[in-house]
Formats: sequence, C-alpha cells, structure tokens
Amino acid sequence: MSQPSTIRLERTTPRTARITFSNPPVNLVIPESIVTLHKIVSELENDPDIQVVVFASGLPDFFINHFDAAAAADLPVPEHKDDNPLWADMVLRLSKAPFVSIAAIRGRTRGAGNELALACDLRYASREKAFFGQPEVGLGLVPGGGGAERLPRSIGRDRALEAILTSADYDADLAERWGWVTRTLPDAELDAFVDATVARLASFDRHALATAKSQVNRATLPPDAHLVAAFGEFAGTLTQPGFAARAVGLGALVAEKGLDVEYRLGEYIGRVSEAL
Repeated sequence: MSQPSTIRLERTTPRTARITFSNPPVNLVIPESIVTLHKIVSELENDPDIQVVVFASGLPDFFINHFDAAAAADLPVPEHKDDNPLWADMVLRLSKAPFVSIAAIRGRTRGAGNELALACDLRYASREKAFFGQPEVGLGLVPGGGGAERLPRSIGRDRALEAILTSADYDADLAERWGWVTRTLPDAELDAFVDATVARLASFDRHALATAKSQVNRATLPPDAHLVAAFGEFAGTLTQPGFAARAVGLGALVAEKGLDVEYRLGEYIGRVSEAL
C-alpha cells in the first residue's frame, strides 16, 4: 500500500483554496511533498479563478518543518535537463503566482518550511505556538530554497546572518519585531483573522490584486538565479563530511531523546557540534 500524500488541497470557494501539510509526527518535508507541492502550485497559478491560497498544517505543534535529510538520495530531479530544481522552482512560482498566498503558521517552521513561508505573500503566526529557524548551517548544510536570499530582505543582513549562522529557534514575538512575519495574533484568534483576510481579498478584483503583487515583486524579490544557485550549494553540502558527522550525532540524540529533538532542534544542534 502506498503512503498517503503529505499534502491535501481543498477548494474552499470558487476563488480560494487551502493547502494543508500533514506528515506526522513532526511534518518533515519529504520528496513526495516537493513533487506534490510543485504540481499543485503549478496548477493553481494557471487557474483563472483562484485569488487566494492558504497554507496551513494538520499538526498543532508543527507548521512545515525542515527537509528530511535521510531522504536526500531521493531528492526529485526536474523532468528536463535545463529546468530549475523542483523545490527552487516551486518557491519561485509561488512568490510570482497571480494569486495571494497566505501562510497560517501554528507550530515549528524551519528550513524548507520557513523557505516556503518566506515565499508566501503574507505570514500570520500564532503568538504562543509559532517558532522559526533555518537550522542547516548547524548541521553542516546551507539553506537551499530561498532562506539566504529572502530572509535578509525581510529582517536585514545582520539578523539574517545571526538566524542562519547560529541555527537557533526564534519565537513568534521576536519574529514579528524583526519583520520575519507579517503579524502575530493570539492563537485563539489566528484562524478567524486569516479567514476574514481571505474573504476580503477574494472579494476584490483579481487583476488588480495580481498586478499590485507584481509591482511589489519588482522592488523586493531576489533574482531567480540566486535561488537556483543556492539549491545547488545545498545539494553539494549533503555530500560533505561536515554534514555526515553531524547527521550521525543528531541520529544518536534522536535515539536517546525522541521527538524532543524536533521540539527543541535549535538547542540540540548546538549539542551535536559540541560533541564532535
């Protein structure tokens, strides 16, 4: 029996859609997630009716987590030689799509998950339950899907360097002060706020929404080639000894501490490197 998809698409109204990520227990991004997300985003960007798309999680403690490095050998490859890598292509398409994308963030949001959130147009986060991070460097890797390109544009060079180089976890209050998210809300109010924003945007003229987004994109988006290059650099670090040694150390911690490692990944990453 094949594994069920980690992604569920729901057409909530003729003009709106909801993409729910669910890969228990900790919402790791796996190769199937990448392929399915790429397919869905590609289809929605060509839908003449869709105006607003919400990304959400089916797990209360994790929004979209980091890529499952244990599945690195199965990273999907593009259909044609000159095509962009699928993950890079998906986040590029998402940021330029003629619909408004909203990340409704509740839970840990790290690595690839944070890169997807950064590719969204609006990011609304639970004040009590959202946490953010780019943990790659602490594991001997580098961000590969826009983390190093988009985060500095949101929070500034020095803060982005701190977040990426230290691989620490950041709570929602600090993320809001830094501009990592659009705004935070009390957890009990998050869903209602997102729903109201979706309804408001869906009532507006689609052409005006898409054109205004395109105008802002011209002033803010990094060059596509930079994200493509970053994915190549990420893929290259997957074969380096620095990652191999840290993967073994993190695996030992997971065997000892279980799911607590994912709940407090920023803290445990420091322990892995200290032990080398």
